[in-house]
Amino acid sequence: MSSGLVFDIRKYSVHDGPGIRTAVFLKGCPLRCLWCHNPEGLSPRSEILRRDERCVGCGRCAAACPLGGAALGLGGPDPRKDAGGALCAACPSFGACAEACPAEALQLVGRRMDVEEAMAAIREDLPFYDESGGGATFSGGEPLAQGDFVLGLLRACRAEGIHTALDTSGYAPRELVLEAGLMADLVLFDLKLIDDERHRAATGVPSGPILENLRALAEAGARIALRVPLIPGINDSAGDLEAAARFAASLPGTPRVHVLPYHAAAKGKYALRGLPYAMGDAVPPATEAAQAARGIFERAGLAATIGG
Repeated sequence: MSSGLVFDIRKYSVHDGPGIRTAVFLKGCPLRCLWCHNPEGLSPRSEILRRDERCVGCGRCAAACPLGGAALGLGGPDPRKDAGGALCAACPSFGACAEACPAEALQLVGRRMDVEEAMAAIREDLPFYDESGGGATFSGGEPLAQGDFVLGLLRACRAEGIHTALDTSGYAPRELVLEAGLMADLVLFDLKLIDDERHRAATGVPSGPILENLRALAEAGARIALRVPLIPGINDSAGDLEAAARFAASLPGTPRVHVLPYHAAAKGKYALRGLPYAMGDAVPPATEAAQAARGIFERAGLAATIGG
């Protein structure tokens, strides 16, 4: 049975597709968006987050560490940085320290699960799906970075009549995008920037393959909702939004557009991973700016909402 690395299963989600949903977040992403809200999903490997302010100095982490706890002592070096992370990466019992920590000063991010384990968590919310028209959403990271696993989850949900949504950047092999996108009941497809050079600067990857995959998916008849992040100084100009609206309007099926205003809620996550926050002190767009962005898509003949 296929297995994958999951960093979160969020219950009762109302922002990851229609109705009340169970959102399964998979680790690993080929993009490096400057504003990424889930930096814990970037690496394809399990990680340990460290919150020194929670440490009570009990020593249980060091006692659980098969390497002697040299990198985990109170006031000691950060295991994410020590020897380039090699010390913890070589641990034969990776995560034992986090499991032993009573104060959650150490947190393991990334648990390997098989399809049946993930489905067991999804089935727990079946009554909410029935009442609200919800279901399961597979997100990340980039869920298509774990192609076999997400296909297994989509098949299992389809077999049990559970509505599925695939939240994707679209940066994956065309065959996989089409197979997963057509198997899902809804594809939440990110549309960030049309211009290739600026898309590379903002995300680390070209826009061309993403736009081509999006068009191929729309032409194949997938049900698509476009998610347009509104990021200050990156893609919020009228020219950028008009280019995105023209492209979206050219797709068959006239997908609905969700304008998602930037927020800095994830800023603290970067500190936990020992990373700088690329967006600095960027301010979320004003309500008027979000409404203006929605208006650009509506004038292109598209149904558009703010959020969702």
